[in-house]
Amino acid sequence: MTHPLPPKTGRPMSIVIALVATLTVSACTAPPSGSDDPSGVSSDTDSPSTIASGLDAPWSVAFIEDTAVISERDSARILELDDSGETREIGAVPGVQPRGEGGLLGIAVHEEHLYAFFTTADDNRIVRFPVTGEPGSLGLGDPETVLSGIPAARTHNGGRIAFGPDGMLYATTGDAGDTGLAQDVDSLAGKILRLTPEGDIPSDNPFPDAYAYSIGHRNPQGIAWDAGDTLYASEFGQDRWDELNVIEAGSNYGWPDVEGIADTDGFVDPVQQWEPAEASPSGMTIAAGSIWIANLRGERLREIPLDDLTRSSEHGTGEFGRMRDAALGPDGAIWVLTNNTDGRGDPADTDDRLLRFEPPAE
Repeated sequence: MTHPLPPKTGRPMSIVIALVATLTVSACTAPPSGSDDPSGVSSDTDSPSTIASGLDAPWSVAFIEDTAVISERDSARILELDDSGETREIGAVPGVQPRGEGGLLGIAVHEEHLYAFFTTADDNRIVRFPVTGEPGSLGLGDPETVLSGIPAARTHNGGRIAFGPDGMLYATTGDAGDTGLAQDVDSLAGKILRLTPEGDIPSDNPFPDAYAYSIGHRNPQGIAWDAGDTLYASEFGQDRWDELNVIEAGSNYGWPDVEGIADTDGFVDPVQQWEPAEASPSGMTIAAGSIWIANLRGERLREIPLDDLTRSSEHGTGEFGRMRDAALGPDGAIWVLTNNTDGRGDPADTDDRLLRFEPPAE
């Protein structure tokens, strides 16, 4: 299906991931459990619009200049989106082996290259492709491996990648079902990794001769930076608490020893936690003074104000199904990917979709 896109504003090449939310906003105070206070006052906002539909298990959206590109987990395709909402394949990532939650996962764009995180028969890895052509005729050159040997499994692969304000590539990795790896600095699993665009270990990484930027993660799937360069990450817990964390270089976030707010020496507690049925947080972005997190089981877009990380509001709860990614679009809106065709959702006829939500004015 085709859906005219909003006017573009001419933003430079940058990563974006998104799924758009709806929009009944209920502002509320989150108690320590991270659940929303039902006494909050609700206010209606504009309904989200559909940018594109008919996507197959989409996982991540990024931008080549102002042109959206989308990864599909199982087909291993990368699609470009035109102004009418039509998609066109610009390439397929070779070697992708979909299994369980694995497949073609996160993508990012940096200096004329498209980076992709994906599952092979043996591992998870990151490759990059030179981008060729112009919007409407984009293509991918030959792949170059940036990092291989990341442990892979049917679950807990992490998979989000993004370039930070320091120009380094950050990648979230899950524990691949082997919980002990999250506390092993030398393992690539259960971490937030930091590497150069070429795949080397930066000299100022917090752990000597290691890609690890932070450790003790179970399955983080979202990362974003605020204007002050503070890094935030969303993370799947096991069966008690999902998390929003403020990531500090060299810190330990506790998995598998603790889950959620534990107040335990040596571990950094999350700033919010939620029951998995209300969350399962995946991709995230920062816009209009808030963190915006796409939630899978929770089927909602959660907004957390940067000036009070204990509060949250919800948008589109249960209206669009599972939400995989949220990102800041070139028009200043929140772009959100639904994820109902991945085998765990209840897809509608037009699923999956890329939605557009206009955030409130700051």
